[in-house]
Amino acid sequence: MKLKSIVAVLTAALVFTSGANAQAPQEMAPAKAPAAANAAVPAAPSAAPAVTKADVDAWLDGYLPYALSTADIAGAVVVVVKDGQVLTEKSYGYADVKSKRPIDPVTTGFRPGSVSKLFTWTAVMQQVEAGKIDLDADVNRYIDFTIPPYDGKPITMRDLMTHTPGFSEDVKHLFPANAQTLLPLNTFLRVCLPKRMFEPGQVPAYSNYGAALAGYIVQRTSGEPFDQYIARHIFTPLGMTHSSFTQPLQPSLLANMASGYLRASGPTRPYEFVGPAPAGSMATTADDVSRFMIAQLNNGQYGSVRILQDATARQMHAPQTQHVPPLNGMALGFYHEDRNGHVIIGHGGDTVAFHSDLHLLLNDNIGIFISMNSAGKDGLVENIRQNLLSGFMDRYFAVPEANLPTVSTAKADAAVMQGRYWASRRVDTGYLRMLSLLGQMKVVANQDGTLVVSSLRSDSGVPLVWHEVGSFLWKDASGKHTLAAVVKDGKVIQFGEDDLAAIEVFQPVPFASNASWNLPLLFGMVGVFLAMLVLWPIQALVRRRYGQRFPLAGRDALLYRTARITALIDLVVLVSFLLIVQSAGTNISVFDDSLDIWLRLLQLLCLLGIVGAGLSVWNAVRVWTDAGRSWWAKTSVTATMVALLAFVWFVVSLQFITASLNY
Repeated sequence: MKLKSIVAVLTAALVFTSGANAQAPQEMAPAKAPAAANAAVPAAPSAAPAVTKADVDAWLDGYLPYALSTADIAGAVVVVVKDGQVLTEKSYGYADVKSKRPIDPVTTGFRPGSVSKLFTWTAVMQQVEAGKIDLDADVNRYIDFTIPPYDGKPITMRDLMTHTPGFSEDVKHLFPANAQTLLPLNTFLRVCLPKRMFEPGQVPAYSNYGAALAGYIVQRTSGEPFDQYIARHIFTPLGMTHSSFTQPLQPSLLANMASGYLRASGPTRPYEFVGPAPAGSMATTADDVSRFMIAQLNNGQYGSVRILQDATARQMHAPQTQHVPPLNGMALGFYHEDRNGHVIIGHGGDTVAFHSDLHLLLNDNIGIFISMNSAGKDGLVENIRQNLLSGFMDRYFAVPEANLPTVSTAKADAAVMQGRYWASRRVDTGYLRMLSLLGQMKVVANQDGTLVVSSLRSDSGVPLVWHEVGSFLWKDASGKHTLAAVVKDGKVIQFGEDDLAAIEVFQPVPFASNASWNLPLLFGMVGVFLAMLVLWPIQALVRRRYGQRFPLAGRDALLYRTARITALIDLVVLVSFLLIVQSAGTNISVFDDSLDIWLRLLQLLCLLGIVGAGLSVWNAVRVWTDAGRSWWAKTSVTATMVALLAFVWFVVSLQFITASLNY
């Protein structure tokens, strides 16, 4: 399971319609694998072959064509470097499906998304090397606005580079629709300052804002616009002539860009703008990225030029934080992906259409970069990326998997783990808090002491089953995946899994936000609203059919009708918010200023819902104190009151009404 883009996170969180997370915890066993298997990585030979161009080409040719076809992905480009040279550059599929334009690894542009951050972090280390940035100083020293401390503790550049500034995830202005709605970097940083969730340096929570802030600091300490700084100090020295952070992209480079798709069988998407440019706006080619990988593997040197001094590069690559031992931790900007006994650093990246990974095997002097120009179907693009690295390591650097026995504490420790969790990287401001309710991860303890984690599945969608091999340390049946937890005073603080980058952990959900009771309440509330609105006209038609008059009059009739109008308003609000979030799966630029007026309108409707809920309480008191009212009337008015008050709870807990429209 790899780190998903914010788009994938938003889409995956829309489980409202299935109601799966509303189920009570129960023992789970692996489901039978579906008949239609995903593209499999060719099996490793009994003796590991040498990493040669011929063998790597044959291995890639045996994997990627079928994988891309199965996933409905238009094209991919891969470059492998070794010992300071390009070992191979391969392309598959099309840069553009309609014209059948092929992909040229040297000239065809791809959008590597957050792989761009590695260039931002390299620029930061150049400024550290120049004595202009102190990794452990308050970042307010370098900027022209103020980021308040959290509990008296300021944010440092080291916090930004290890994704521990404590920011909430924000998505507004992340992917603006066009150049006209693209905010200047300094404006973006002022307008979109996220909520602080954690003390700096303590909890990893991936932050695009944090990377953008780092890029702005480079801009200010160097005196050069960020995109020009990168071009002058990284692209030009490395000969990366087909790369740029500039938005809009220069016409000469735009002409050679690969088209982006949700699926290869669907329409092309326009060129994607990235609001926090240092976090992900780069356009580049595989051949250009090969030069950067070689420079990093050579500790800052490419040919006769240096972009970092040897000691600076080693400092950048060295482990910095490890929040869930023994799982991998963060370097400075890179995250560690160590496996099979080899030290690996890397980074993934996603836009809506493009999906990329970069991996550096530091001690083997090998680098791998892949980029694909489609999201594909059923999340298979994530499988392809993960399998490329794991398949490469198992082919060329295989190690036998130890068959570790289950420890005696398995049942007791599994019981401690059971419950609901959410990611430390989450939206915690405004109406998108609904994603934290809908997307919670469920950990279930089986009777034999094994664990099942709802979101951790095999390529075929089968839940992984984890058996404990050490104190709060688990392995799956294959022995290739590791899960670990940090436990204090008998309670889980956080847990992680080794296929997930060290830029987030999973934390227990507080009772007030727990989906185990919030989702049943939500579904029950919606059920009551629907019953009210369906029965209202039916009852009227029945009375008309039999010539009966409406039994209520005056204030009682007004309160009766007000409750049903309020239920309709509440449903409109819920459906509208869900449609907004759902639309982001294909159009994340919806999260922009143009949406503000509609959000304010929905907030006004929420206020009407609150007023209606208050009137329902008054109505319930009137009915219950009226000796002449039937038990059906009392039961009905009570259910109505509870449902309308439940809506008020969700308005408050999910922050449907906020003073700020940042989210």
